[in-house]
Amino acid sequence: MGLARSFQNLLLVLALSSAAASGEASRRFWVENDTFWKDGAPFQIVGGDVHYFRIVPEYWKDRLLRAKALGLNTIQTYVPWNLHEPEPRSWEFKGFTGIESYLRLAHELDMLVMLRVGPYICGEWDLGGFPPWLLTIEPAIELRSSDSTYLSLVDRWWGVLLPKVEPLLYSNGGPIIMVQIENEFGSFGDDKNYLHYLVEVARRYLGNDIMLYTTDGGAIDNLKNGTIPQDDVFAAVDFDTGSNPWPIFRLQKKYNLPGKSAPLSSEFYTGWLTHWGESIATTDASSTAKALKRILCHNGSAVLYVCHLSLFISAFHLHFLSIILFLNEICIQMAHGGTNFGFYNGANTGQNESDYKADLTSYDYDAPIKEYGDVHNAKYKALRRIIHECTGIPLRSLPPEIERASYGLVKLQKVASLFDVIDNISDPLKVAFSEQPLSMELMGQMFGFLLYVSEYQEKHSSSILSIPKVHDRAQVFVSCSHGVLRNPRYVGKIERWSSKTLQIPNLSCSSNVSLYILVENMGRVNYGPYIFDQKGILSSVEIDGIILHHWKMHPVSLTAPGNLSKLQPIIQMTDAQASEVSIYGDSENKLHDVSFYLNEGISEEPAFYEGHFHIDSEFEKKDTFISFRGWNKGVAFVNNFNIGRFWPVKY
Repeated sequence: MGLARSFQNLLLVLALSSAAASGEASRRFWVENDTFWKDGAPFQIVGGDVHYFRIVPEYWKDRLLRAKALGLNTIQTYVPWNLHEPEPRSWEFKGFTGIESYLRLAHELDMLVMLRVGPYICGEWDLGGFPPWLLTIEPAIELRSSDSTYLSLVDRWWGVLLPKVEPLLYSNGGPIIMVQIENEFGSFGDDKNYLHYLVEVARRYLGNDIMLYTTDGGAIDNLKNGTIPQDDVFAAVDFDTGSNPWPIFRLQKKYNLPGKSAPLSSEFYTGWLTHWGESIATTDASSTAKALKRILCHNGSAVLYVCHLSLFISAFHLHFLSIILFLNEICIQMAHGGTNFGFYNGANTGQNESDYKADLTSYDYDAPIKEYGDVHNAKYKALRRIIHECTGIPLRSLPPEIERASYGLVKLQKVASLFDVIDNISDPLKVAFSEQPLSMELMGQMFGFLLYVSEYQEKHSSSILSIPKVHDRAQVFVSCSHGVLRNPRYVGKIERWSSKTLQIPNLSCSSNVSLYILVENMGRVNYGPYIFDQKGILSSVEIDGIILHHWKMHPVSLTAPGNLSKLQPIIQMTDAQASEVSIYGDSENKLHDVSFYLNEGISEEPAFYEGHFHIDSEFEKKDTFISFRGWNKGVAFVNNFNIGRFWPVKY
């Protein structure tokens, strides 16, 4: 009896396995008769970009549910190479980099995925997603080309990434219906051999069933240079809300194989990016909805590629809150944008590489799902209504609001001057000496700051400092060379985008003058011809026309700023020497009711400030914002987590 029952159970298991295999085999996504098809039925893609690396993992599900409630059936995301291989052959796939977990979560929520694996992604992300260590290779490699060294590194990267992706393809039971090759290559070059090679590698790991696609701007030259229909790669287009979509879709059809040109805007811009110093970019909700209606109500497909100055802090980074500020300044396309945490924001250039504009920490993008998750706004409501009207996708109930709380003012005290602790925060193994300044990348300092130190002989009058090429922002200090370094004198800044000379006053030193140049990497260029964007001092440095030699370079490590207070370089400060920031639950209201200030007692040098407050219970742990009104420029850390840069004086 027991054997019979076991045999029956075994037959049942085999039957279920066979049925499951048969069910998976029927899963298919393809394009035919200029229409997308899924499992034998026509399918309209209603998608939106939601980037896993711009959201704390604890809120991935929340943001995806808000995207689904908008009416989206598909999520599109980039895969930034620099996050996953921060050092050669050092792979990261956990936490913010846990792409497999993110894709499985999308699948659990019954959402499809369009995956943009690069290797170049743009995305307003540092170096367009390329790891900065690529810039250290000699001879210099040519990015986004058929350069053999570059291709071998892409092959190695995809050899790690794509096997992780393959089990999650739609035909294998996962959510991924399309995989993008490169990104907007037609706006950059016309190296078809490069694109063909990427297709070959992708097919090697992903097979022939997955639909590969390219994305290019909806103009003839872009599509001519960036598409490869002969490789059976689908050509999608992108354009803004002011464009008439259907002439562009007709042009798209010329760059796809016959019958394989379902109209798809894979980047339908619901907002736009913002650079430091610019007015926050916004787009009108009504006009955005009307533009989307022109696509969806005529059976086209679209992916929504969808700035707030207060920095948003997730509740998952609160509880015992330690705020460390490094104050280094002394004076749709998104459905959901998110945040450029840490130093990963990108930058753009104009006519030349000196016309440099770095992106904000915020990547709110004026998307329908705001940076902090808000969906009670005109744009979200208008797009949700249009999606329902055009597609018939049922209106789902909205996820509950995320509670926010105000925690008031936090007093910050100076715990260290940069010059007091430079030897403690610079890895002695990475401090270097050189006749000429070295780039940050050659120093192994891929992000943040690098301090350059040299000496020169003082004249009786003032001197002129010239740095022909600095990327991106240099603060200059001087002191007499003898004695202990304390509070060197600040003399000004030299910026990539402005004047390259600086007058240095006479210090009347009995010895040489020590010159300190603190250079900030404000984000590598992510788009255009100048993406090979090394950082630091990239030229000789001259005083009154004489080239300075004998440089000492200190990488400024900001990996664990919370340890600085243990050094106790500052004995104790009075209340008059402290300054404050405000922790507010509302991103827009009440800020005008409170004054924020940086007190006059603060030293005129780069320094670290620290403050603490306690949240007593889980019940009180809520999302919040931190305001730096009255501060100048710096970087904020919460419990050693790098929230990003702040620069309110720019506004």
